[in-house]
Amino acid sequence: MTFRELNLRIFRREPVDRVLWQPRIEHWYYTLRDEGTLPERYRAMSLLEVFDDLGCSVRPYGAFNEAQRYDPPAQLRREESSDGALTTVVEHTPVGKLVSVFQRTSIAHHTLKYPVVTPDDMRVMEWIVEHRGASFDMDAYDRGCDSIGDRGAPCIFIPRINILRIMIEYMGFENGTTSLYLYPREMEHFIDVIDAADTPMLDMVAASPIEIVNFGDNVHQVLCSPPIFERFVQPEYVRRNEILHKAGKKTYPHWDGDCKQLLPYALDCGFDGYEAITPVPQGDVTLEEVRDALGDRIMLDGIPCTDFLPSDSIESLISNTRKCIEYFAPNLVLGISDEISPVGDIERVRMVSEICAE
Repeated sequence: MTFRELNLRIFRREPVDRVLWQPRIEHWYYTLRDEGTLPERYRAMSLLEVFDDLGCSVRPYGAFNEAQRYDPPAQLRREESSDGALTTVVEHTPVGKLVSVFQRTSIAHHTLKYPVVTPDDMRVMEWIVEHRGASFDMDAYDRGCDSIGDRGAPCIFIPRINILRIMIEYMGFENGTTSLYLYPREMEHFIDVIDAADTPMLDMVAASPIEIVNFGDNVHQVLCSPPIFERFVQPEYVRRNEILHKAGKKTYPHWDGDCKQLLPYALDCGFDGYEAITPVPQGDVTLEEVRDALGDRIMLDGIPCTDFLPSDSIESLISNTRKCIEYFAPNLVLGISDEISPVGDIERVRMVSEICAE
């Protein structure tokens, strides 16, 4: 089986002949490439050539995400200005304007001012999301297929779900949380608008040739506590999954923060699997707790990112790799929870390839 066939068969619950090892090394590669510090072996290689050299599969979001087209409203006018590492974005609409400020470092992108602060800002953002267009670009999809080949199955991640989008993109955690208490009616309306406005996006994905769909939510129980999860997130998870499953799609969310308090909901959200659940010592759950919570759901990733640090023991990496295979295979897309750090030892990725080959 090719990696692509293996990837699809795991999600279709068909027999497979080996373990699929699909680590995310993109951040490691691009950071070191831009710094000029890639190990000598890889300096002349493209990212995909590094994957091939390490003997592992690719989770190719980047190659296929551009096939999703989210066109801004025709009446929206965007102004962008930069001052060193700071970028200010002003969005002008018929119902008001929004201002955001971002800071970029050599390896990260931070929001210094979120666009939505007041209920008036909520109404402006509601207008923007309601008037966006959604379409699928088949040419971009074909380019992704040509680029990735048999290294992995086509997949995409769709925009974050309601409250996570508000906390991470629109308002930030502090203002988003306090607004739930200060402006409950306005916030509930804001969330309802986001959910309704996402339906064309779901219909577009449902009609696309992409079979594997990730909910790129970055779930963390501090950003989304159990009561908030029950009230806003779980019902929308169920609704989205019903739409996509009717179209034959396979789905999983990205839960890469602390999630011990949310694991009890895992079986009731309608997903085929879960990605990036982060074990101790970086996260707050053990592999045993994850195994018991997921049942027969597919586990994507599972090996702690810390196991790839040069300072951590090889024995821990070997032990956790074997645990993941024992606990989850064949319902397993083995990977790094969440991804290898730029200071990680890339040769440990090759070591896992060798373990999977046994």
